[in-house]
Amino acid sequence: MSPSSFRAATRRPRPGFTLVELLVVVAIIATLIGLLLPAVQSARESARRSSCANNLRQFGIAMLNYESGRRQFPPTGARNSGTAGWSLHARLLPYAEEGAIASQLDFNQNPFTGSFNNQMPNPAFATVFAAPIPMLLCPSDPAPSVNQCNGATYGGNNYMVSFGSATVSGTNTYWEFSKPTDGIVYENSRVRVAQIGDGTSKTVMASEAVRSIATGGSSDTVTLASPPPFPRQYTVNGSTGWTNVNGSPNGITRGGITTTADIDAIVSNGSSITSWRAVNSPSMRGRGLAWAATTQGNSLTNGFLPPNSPIPDYVVHWSGFFGPKSFHRGSAGVVFADGHVAFLADDTDTTLHRGLHSINGGETVTGDF
Repeated sequence: MSPSSFRAATRRPRPGFTLVELLVVVAIIATLIGLLLPAVQSARESARRSSCANNLRQFGIAMLNYESGRRQFPPTGARNSGTAGWSLHARLLPYAEEGAIASQLDFNQNPFTGSFNNQMPNPAFATVFAAPIPMLLCPSDPAPSVNQCNGATYGGNNYMVSFGSATVSGTNTYWEFSKPTDGIVYENSRVRVAQIGDGTSKTVMASEAVRSIATGGSSDTVTLASPPPFPRQYTVNGSTGWTNVNGSPNGITRGGITTTADIDAIVSNGSSITSWRAVNSPSMRGRGLAWAATTQGNSLTNGFLPPNSPIPDYVVHWSGFFGPKSFHRGSAGVVFADGHVAFLADDTDTTLHRGLHSINGGETVTGDF
């Protein structure tokens, strides 16, 4: 027998994979992928949360640097002939390593033109207002970082400065920030660190917010048959029937409201309201529409609602009732007046939470934050 004949005779057929075996392998691989995906997604969210905390920390440092250099926290600008003034965030830019953007601003000019319900950026600043600032954006928030509104473009914002507890105390309406509040800032405020009698480690300076999304239209409000899904990327249009009266003891009239409990009752019904405001509202009341705008939806917050409350952010005229909101599971980030960052749990007690937003209320605050 020749060598080639011998090799042919001794060659055995190689066994292959059967269809069943292939299907088993594919099923095992699919199962492993299914098991790994949640872990990968969790790792990615952990990284995004860490980045968000770092941004919030840098924002807090900028606030404290401003206070150290100017001997006060940056005030929120007052309305000028019905048009919003400069935002706190614009004033913070030189203290947040954003000198290139800050150099293009002129605080001697009005940042916006037009009526309060139909604002437009001053043409001199339209380009710079359109720039997104990474420090002001939480990477966990899927909303666009650049927004279109009323024909103008704006860079968005996730981090809002607290103007207090938004509660009522005697004749003091701490939700109305055109007057002195119990918070870090209000219109033309001059609050200093030394005035934080409750302690800097127990006083919230700023917190996360969920940015609004657009409805696709150009109206100031959008009508929804049911509330938007959590975490509510619209704000409640609570202005209807709510009248600011400067001469009244509490600054407001709506069914004889005189206490925090009365406001609680109204705000808790927010989800039943069908009128909502989005990022394309020409009155600029969509949450986080623009870092450049001083309107309550864009740069300010308070502690009236606990973290990630199912009650939506509730806008009333030149103010509102808010709380920390985020896409982080079970918590939302805040930065305290000593510069440290914490994630407050969704089940944080409401009274405790309001106390954390007051600078000198003397509330009993227990626990580490």
